[in-house]
Amino acid sequence: MEFNLVQTLAIYALPVIFAITLHEAAHGYVARHFGDNTAYVLGRVSLNPVRHIDLVGTILLPLLILVTSKLFGSSGILFGYAKPVPVDFSALHHPKRDMLWVAAAGPCANLFMAILWALSLKFTLNAPHGTFTVPFRLMAEAGVGVNLVLMVLNLLPILPLDGGRIAVSLLPNRLAYSYSRLEPYGFPILLLLLFTNTLGVILNPPLSLTLRLFESVFQIQL
Repeated sequence: MEFNLVQTLAIYALPVIFAITLHEAAHGYVARHFGDNTAYVLGRVSLNPVRHIDLVGTILLPLLILVTSKLFGSSGILFGYAKPVPVDFSALHHPKRDMLWVAAAGPCANLFMAILWALSLKFTLNAPHGTFTVPFRLMAEAGVGVNLVLMVLNLLPILPLDGGRIAVSLLPNRLAYSYSRLEPYGFPILLLLLFTNTLGVILNPPLSLTLRLFESVFQIQL
């Protein structure tokens, strides 16, 4: 099928924006639950995507990766990010322990959205064929894929990703402190892995396993 930029944007826009922004909102919500109101005071505990969108991370970078993969037939990981939700870990009731739940909230939000998109896809497969059935089916497929990619990606034990914060929460204090000092190097390392396609090599096994699990549970084809 010939690549159509407008159609591709129409299909991926909502799944990408909501996958990234609701991920961040979940961090703020759980942080507030455990005692840190920073994100809430700044209006970041919100389902309004506008409050979380980062021009580069939420729009330009995913668009660049998506267009490149469609035009050149590459299988690049659809990577993106929103404005990070500010969390004052020292304000949490039990900072080191509660950090795990705050960090895990983002991937859990992506898992929840992936389930909703999978149920929507299941509905479209059983619905009568109509004008909006095929576009919505494609959007639902994109929603499942995008959310599972972000979930698996964010569980990598690399700071400042959620998996890195979960690792800090679980490690003994001395190791956790040493590991946390690597955070300034995390994002450059992540970009290096992305642009050398090493990130795809790392993520493909767990991502493929997760996709096959969704296909089996929801009886859908992704």
